[in-house]
Amino acid sequence: MSRLIFAGTPATAVPALERLIADGHEIVAVLTRPDAPLGRKRVLTPSPVAAAAQAHGLPLIKASRIDDATHEAIAALGAELAVVVAYGGLIPRRTLDAVAHGWVNLHFSLLPLLRGAAPVQHALIQCHDVTGASVFLLEEGLDTGPVLGMMTEAVQPTDTSGVLLDRLAHAGSELLSQAVVGYLAGRVVPVAQQGEPTLAPKLSREDGLVDWRQAAMAVRGRIAGVTPEPGAFTHLDGAVLKLERVDEAPDVAQLPPGELRVEPGKGGRVLVGTGSHAVALTRVQPAGKKMMAAGDWARGLHTEGTVSLG
Repeated sequence: MSRLIFAGTPATAVPALERLIADGHEIVAVLTRPDAPLGRKRVLTPSPVAAAAQAHGLPLIKASRIDDATHEAIAALGAELAVVVAYGGLIPRRTLDAVAHGWVNLHFSLLPLLRGAAPVQHALIQCHDVTGASVFLLEEGLDTGPVLGMMTEAVQPTDTSGVLLDRLAHAGSELLSQAVVGYLAGRVVPVAQQGEPTLAPKLSREDGLVDWRQAAMAVRGRIAGVTPEPGAFTHLDGAVLKLERVDEAPDVAQLPPGELRVEPGKGGRVLVGTGSHAVALTRVQPAGKKMMAAGDWARGLHTEGTVSLG
């Protein structure tokens, strides 16, 4: 098979690395970001890709950016192709040119839709019914290079960005496997991206704030898109209330935006009004407490009168 460099950092990139190894390619080096402090004790911890590479005995290059030393190390490897899956850093022009057949990227959207750092999150926030993955040749522009292959994936009502991204990571590894072999063999020819591009920039904490005045579909999409990161939240009596996935409740329309209602009886839904029909909370995390079932939380409020979130 071929001599490849693999560049990636998060757990999302591990299925692609594992698939390329299983295909029999020689991974001459794995480029990943340096160890990062994790947990309350801020212990320096290798990235998921670094851990997978170490388990296979692969050479590692740890770098947060491609400086002169990193560029020289990459150029000296004599790789035929470099493969990128969520590395988390820009590849400069000279380094793109240092690999014989260039660099290919597995991106989790149907390019040119949702170019940028958070395509899966934005697909859910924008309430897309279908998304997918693309393999394309890297160039200096943001996800602008010609495409080697695409796959589609239906978005499920219960998807969060974490669930959908995991599914795409595994399905995309198959697409990547075929694209790499086909491209190096000359059977797959890069095709320019077609259509109007849209952007999917990195999300901030404030992107997780729920606006209950929006329609239920938009509220559900917003919460799904920011789960698990950066996390969905609202406010109750000035305190932050974190939220997990919600379900639409189209049978409940007469509930003002943000107003909370607990259905009677064991197992009754915890409903919140939106700009259209209500949504049902699944799990919530009050300030200073652990994530819990929404019903347990709501029945423990002991609040008289109307309860409103916002």
